[in-house]
Order: sequence, then C-alpha cells, then structure tokens
Amino acid sequence: MSVEAIRQEVKRRRTFAIISHPDAGKTTLTEKLLLFSGAIQIAGSVKARKASRHATSDWMEIEKQRGISVASSVMQMLYREHVINLLDTPGHKDFSEDTYRVLTAVDSALMVIDAANGVEAQTRRLIEVCRQRDTPIITFVNKMDREVRDPLDILDEVERELGMPCVPMTWPVGQGKSFGGIIDLKAQSMKVFESGSERRPEDFETLPLSDLEALQKRFGSEFTNAMESMELATGASPAFDREAFLSGKQTPVFFGSGVNNFGVMEVLDALIDLAPSPQPRISTLSVNHSVKTQEIAPDDAHFAGVVFKVQANMDPSHRDRIAFVRVASGQYTPGMKLRVQRTAKELRPTSVVTFLSQRREAVEEAFAGDIIGFTTHGGVQLGDTITDGVPLQFTGLPFFAPELFMTVVLKNPLRTKQLQTGLAQLGEEGAIQVFKPDAGGLMLLGAVGQLQFEVVQHRLKAEYDCDVRLESCPYTGARWISADSDAELKAFTHAYASRMATDAANALAYLCTSPYDVRLAQERFPKIHFHPLREHAGLALQNN
Repeated sequence: MSVEAIRQEVKRRRTFAIISHPDAGKTTLTEKLLLFSGAIQIAGSVKARKASRHATSDWMEIEKQRGISVASSVMQMLYREHVINLLDTPGHKDFSEDTYRVLTAVDSALMVIDAANGVEAQTRRLIEVCRQRDTPIITFVNKMDREVRDPLDILDEVERELGMPCVPMTWPVGQGKSFGGIIDLKAQSMKVFESGSERRPEDFETLPLSDLEALQKRFGSEFTNAMESMELATGASPAFDREAFLSGKQTPVFFGSGVNNFGVMEVLDALIDLAPSPQPRISTLSVNHSVKTQEIAPDDAHFAGVVFKVQANMDPSHRDRIAFVRVASGQYTPGMKLRVQRTAKELRPTSVVTFLSQRREAVEEAFAGDIIGFTTHGGVQLGDTITDGVPLQFTGLPFFAPELFMTVVLKNPLRTKQLQTGLAQLGEEGAIQVFKPDAGGLMLLGAVGQLQFEVVQHRLKAEYDCDVRLESCPYTGARWISADSDAELKAFTHAYASRMATDAANALAYLCTSPYDVRLAQERFPKIHFHPLREHAGLALQNN
C-alpha cells in the first residue's frame, strides 16, 4: 500500500482510553459508546451481578462476580467511517499499573467524573499520568439525573485538579429529579432528558434555544438558572482551541447520564471531531553504547508496534496468551515476517486478531492506532517492540516498585509445575510482579494493592488448578539495581546475597525490610543505583 493510502487510513483512526475513579460510571459509558456505534446490540448491566448479562468489557470470571473491572480490555468499533479503538481500564487503584501502561498506548483519554463526587483520588493519579505525556483529555460529567453538585463547582474543581481550563461544550438544565436536559452550545439547542436505558439518541426531543419563551415556560426557573450559570461558565472559559486541547492544555467538558443513554452521543461525536488521529512515536535504540533517537511517523512505510499488555487465558479452553500490540507505524498484513527487537528473534503468532472484549476477529489489515492481538506461546514481554525487521525500540512502559509482598505456599506439592507456569505467565502479563529470591526459598509476589493478591490467587486456582496460600513476609519494598561496573555489582550482590531477587523480566532487584535499607545500602555502595521505576527488559527510568 502506498504511503498516501496508509496516511488516509491513519487519519480514520482514533485510539483512546476511558479513565475514572471506581463507580463513576466508566464501564457503563463504555457499553453505551459500543451500543451507539453499532458494535453491540444490547448493553450488559454492570450492577446486576447475578444476572446472565454482564458488561461486554468485563470478561474475567472474577469481574463478573464482583461487578468491577480488574483488567483493561480492548474494543474496536466503526462510527462515521472512522475506526475507534477504545481501551476500558480498571478504575480500582490496586490495578493502577495496568492502567498506566494502557495510557502509553493511546492518543487521548476520556475522563468520566461522578457529578456528585467530583474529582476523586484515583482520577487524580490518572490525570497525573496523562499530564506527564500531554495526553489530550475529554471530560464527561456523569450521573446528572441524580442529586449532584453545582456544575460551576465541578468545573472549578476539574480546572484546579487538571491544571488546565475547562471549555463547556454542553450544559445541564437542572439536576436529579428536576434534570431537564442539556444545552448544546455549538448547535444552540436543548436536548430534553427522559429516563430509561432503552432509549436511543434519536429518541430524545431537541428544541432550538432561539425559542426562549417556550423553553422558560416548559422548564421554569431551572432553565433560567442554567442559562445564567452557562453564561458565567462560558464568560470565564476560553474559546475552544484545538491546538491547546491537543497539547493537553485545555479540556472540553460534556454533561449527561450514561445509564440513561443521555449526552453520550455528543461524546462519541467529539471523539471523531476533536480527538487526534495517531501521533508520531519516539524510538530510542542503543547502538554501540550510544543512543539513537528518532521520531517514527504513523504513516511510515515500515510496520512497527509495541506490546503494552500481555493476557493469559482469555479463552480458558485453549490456554492461550495474547500480546496486545499498539500499532505505531506502517501496515500489518497477515503472514508478514515479524521480529521482536529485544531478542532479535522472529515472531510467529498462531493468529492475529482484533477485539470486542473477549470476542475476536481475524485481522485482515491494521494501521497505526489499531490494537491487535498476537496469540503466542511465549517469547514476548510487556514493552517489547515488534517490527517488520527495521531496528526500532519504543520506550516509556512503566513498572513500579511494589509496596506489598507475600510468599506463595502451594497446598498440593504435586502441582509445582503448574504453579511455576502460572506465576511465570501472570508475571509476564503484569498482573502481579513475581520475584525469585537468588538465595532460594519460596517465590515472592509483589503488588501495588492488596486486591492484586486476591485476583492472582483466584486466577491460579481457576486457570492453572493451583490452590495456594499467601503468607506475609518481612519485605516492605523493592528497588531495581544497576551499577557503573560489573565489579561493583558483583560486590553488592555478594554483600546482600539474601536480599537479591530477579523479576519476570530477569531484572535484578534489592528487597527492603524498612525505608532505611536503601539509604544505608546506598551509603555503603555509592556506585550502585536504586530504581523505584523501571521500563521493560530491566531498563531503569528513575533513580531514587
């Protein structure tokens, strides 16, 4: 395919993640976006945990039991001649690592805010990640059909937390039981609210703002108050500036009620009209002890992509492993020769698919921005760059030093092989961090949050038939280490032999029992570097 043809395909792509605090309505909104784009015919109920229907984006058994998202999922849909790649992320803070990695694979984010609670703790963390990467953010204020805070207060809080001005694109008339609808500032019309999850966007009545007398008569003081507050908001806000939005310096804001299908269509249209198409990516490749940095355009002729997620056992009957690859450039076609940059080995996936959560379709072609899944039997890790042969290395996939540790005790010793397989695969996919002590002994699990342990324990039993007991251990943290010389590293590992462990990527780590351990070790070995954050394949990002 010509470069111009590839360029046209790239322009059709939109790749974004939905982020929010738990229970803000993110998974429900995901369902409705899929529904209105025509990707699904019926939306699952996230709340009805005992019902046979579950959210399309929640495919793991434990998600269906708890009614929460614990793993990010990928969905592709077509809308207005555009290909939308939507990534639904876990809202729970214990799975923030998975969400952080997903955010490296998208070009924009849709932030969902509960109108009653405003900006909550987990949303703040995710905003910070987006700000670090200057990711454009579209804001959706959800649950306006409930008793909520004043929209001006919400805008003020969003501006403070994001550190960027809000630009209202729609504005609510009333709230809770008196919620009358939303005003579309661009179309200068009001869409009238009616509750009910079966309504389609075209079912809602739309009235022109020019007919002020009729609107005031119908909606009374709620409409008058809405117009006044809307004028205050627009007067205090800058006009929408696409360049400012694309550089992460402005966020357009929409109001609505996801569960009632209200205000969702405006968001879907905004993703097409406002969100960016796939952007260039930076390749940083080490060559002969020097670093070669280059910008890779999405319409580059060479195929390249990066593995941002590995998921084991999406299909329990086949025990498969899927490497989720964000295409960064070029065109993927079936049967093309691929290479893993880290190992320089050829990659031969048994199948390559696109996703609608757990439903898959074989890929006929894929372009920059698309998320495709390579079914593999190993040899691929999080952060791996995959190309058609051209030497590239994309960076920026973070791993955070765990703050909680448990030892794994197998209840039935005859299942040792299954346990090793399970821990290796769950460690590679980033569900939890697995450390093997150099001095021997029980395997250690490291997590950011307690719920990660519960999920891994559940998955070991359900997917690998390994019943394990998790026990406390003395470690309270870890730091990946590197040194200026092999001699320094050898001296350090000899001095702290009982504290050394390797993780799933074979990166060397120092285990801590108190916050003072690292400082004391640093004083004793000043040429050793301690890293609380690393990239894939042991590449350190930050020093302590």
